[in-house]
Amino acid sequence: MDFKTKCQILNQVWSDYKFEVDFKDFIEYNDLGLPLAALIDEEIVSSSPRAEVYVEETYLLLLHALGIEDKDYDSLEAMFFEAGKTE
Repeated sequence: MDFKTKCQILNQVWSDYKFEVDFKDFIEYNDLGLPLAALIDEEIVSSSPRAEVYVEETYLLLLHALGIEDKDYDSLEAMFFEAGKTE
């Protein structure tokens, strides 16, 4: 998945779920990666190699939190759908 899409997804998590109880621990732990991804997505700041490390780590932690594998998701909704699947 491309970096831009990861930033878009993390921006949506940050903006839509930062006050949700179910995301409290994730939001608190990723207090740098989430707003950084949002700022990059909104083109307020430019990315850098160091910023990419934080964003990539935050994205991997989101995958882990949702209990899903790394695939080419195009949206947060697609990730939620995958997380909701039962085996």
